[in-house]
Amino acid sequence: MDLDFNLVLEDDLVLLRPVEESDIPKILELTASPELWKYFTYDLSNPEDFHDWIQPAINKQRLQLLLIDKQENEIIGSSAFGNYSNRDLRIEIGWTWIDQRFHGLGYNQRMKKLMLSYCFEILDLERVEFKTDVLNIPARKALKNINAIEEGVLRSHSLMTKGRRRDTIFYSILKNEWPFVKRENDW
Repeated sequence: MDLDFNLVLEDDLVLLRPVEESDIPKILELTASPELWKYFTYDLSNPEDFHDWIQPAINKQRLQLLLIDKQENEIIGSSAFGNYSNRDLRIEIGWTWIDQRFHGLGYNQRMKKLMLSYCFEILDLERVEFKTDVLNIPARKALKNINAIEEGVLRSHSLMTKGRRRDTIFYSILKNEWPFVKRENDW
């Protein structure tokens, strides 16, 4: 099974849909603040970094989804499915960011619920993985809050903005853990 690049996921508050080239001006507005990218592998406020980040989405190498607040009909962030292995029944959820105005309001949890439900209930995957900067305490806390299991750290794993080398911490949720994760998060 291949990824569906026409995928739309939604609940009563949010809609996730693939990024399109026509979305780029609005995304550029939302990514203009360099402070957002402290723990990101690209500084999306930098046009060159933005181009490098968006190209795999435009070229359908990564299924980058826009997070849209349905009440305001406004793009407020993004997340993606990537590193998909059909053979291994594995996928990564990542490349996630949310406009600072919407931090702490439950949007990330809603988005993860929709994405995880799709992975385990539609794609019937065995594993969903996440990775983040070991220094990114808010992201690590968010992953623990959805009961993702911390797996370990790969040292000097990724190049970050401004030349820093990131130690990357991996988390995952397995198919047999999904019923517990879904129940514990009141999903």
